[in-house]
Amino acid sequence: MANPETFCTFPMNTSSDGAMPALLLAAGRGERMRPLTDSTPKPLLPVRGKPLLQWRMEALLQGGFEHAVINTAWLGEQIEAQFGNAFCPPGARPMQLSYSREGRDFGQALETAGGICRALPLLGDAFWVMAGDVFAPDFVFSQSDVQRFLARDRLAHIWLVPNPQHNPGGDFGLDAQSGLALNCPKDSPLPRLTFSTIGLYRRELFLPPWCDVPPGNPEGQRLALAPLLRAAMDGQRVSAQLYTGAWTDVGTPERLACLNADNPT
Repeated sequence: MANPETFCTFPMNTSSDGAMPALLLAAGRGERMRPLTDSTPKPLLPVRGKPLLQWRMEALLQGGFEHAVINTAWLGEQIEAQFGNAFCPPGARPMQLSYSREGRDFGQALETAGGICRALPLLGDAFWVMAGDVFAPDFVFSQSDVQRFLARDRLAHIWLVPNPQHNPGGDFGLDAQSGLALNCPKDSPLPRLTFSTIGLYRRELFLPPWCDVPPGNPEGQRLALAPLLRAAMDGQRVSAQLYTGAWTDVGTPERLACLNADNPT
């Protein structure tokens, strides 16, 4: 059963404050985390005393963002049991939660872009997206970042991090002068950075001509995000910035153990 503190009811916030939703990606099987994920979904594994996913929700609330959609597949019922329809930390405004149940509806996770397309009817014209299993306690979800993003014609704004040991070749380039993300191939002489999984997106990126999956992804098509981003980068429609705070892709039991050993509860 969920902690009673995570359940509450409250009126829908219809003002502009906190209205931009976030999609928290929590559908993956977590194969590399086995056996820990055989009985627990990876976003619920504890880091420094609380579930990984809770760190993301608390950070969003601190930034004034009060609506989140969580996509689920593997053991998704445990995530719903943990958080219910609202996350209500003591002393803070509640966060309204909705679920996109890929496992229940299709029997599997739909990958990142497929999951975004599935949740698109719940997300509006612009929204945050981030993985629920990435630990980035210093990241600030900023209203000013949102306003800058909305004032431009970019389809996405993503945060890149210095390459960790497990991804030395990076994912994308960054033109520091223009602030554009670059679709650099692996053999490019330009330096590449690692995608943090955190980004701001416009609905337009998940519609034709960029994406052919219908909104709501009624057939449950699996679709990766990187090809959409690379196409938009080629059109100079993706901006980026470097994030240098603490960041860990909690992809193995060893990385989880290191995090908890650094700051045991």
